[in-house]
Amino acid sequence: MAQMGRPRTFDRDVAITQAMHLFWEHGYDATSLSQLKANIGGGITAPSFYAAFGSKQALFNEVMERYLNTHGRVTDSLFDTTLSPGESIELTLRRSAKMQCEPDHPAGCLVALGLLSACTDESKTISQPLAQARASNRAGIVACIERAIAAGELPATVVPDALATVFDSFLLGISVLARDGEPFEKIDKAITQIMTLWDASRISSPALAND
Repeated sequence: MAQMGRPRTFDRDVAITQAMHLFWEHGYDATSLSQLKANIGGGITAPSFYAAFGSKQALFNEVMERYLNTHGRVTDSLFDTTLSPGESIELTLRRSAKMQCEPDHPAGCLVALGLLSACTDESKTISQPLAQARASNRAGIVACIERAIAAGELPATVVPDALATVFDSFLLGISVLARDGEPFEKIDKAITQIMTLWDASRISSPALAND
């Protein structure tokens, strides 16, 4: 009778989180298979790694799914039409900044920092879900601005793509600030400042215009 293989000695769910933190901290290309084997599940062998995850690329795909369904949901407010357009954008910025500065995981945003330069064919393939996530966020900001124009909150002269690029650039820039150790309180004050651009773009009400 063939002997059964030894069962896994690690919690796969915990291992995915550990791998996520490694990719988040170092990026896809700089995270080696040796690092992954040494740091997930308390250390696993190559056969155990491939049996559990298939490949580094397949593991990263699982990591991205985990990230987008947990930490990445800070941008959900962009798509919440029960909020005003300005509230949607502001809440996204504040939630993202808070998440990126939390101490229980690497600083910054995996979507922004995980793989910005695709150096190999493998990393070019891997970069697609990150690029798609960033594009989705940009589209969400554009939709908020278009919703504000349709509602008469912003004037028709506002160019949605242009104004969205301002807020999207700020959102992506938070990742660098957080990674450099800038405190949440400082970034949060900067969000208050950037939102004055939204207020300045709004159509003044008749009551305000007559004051």
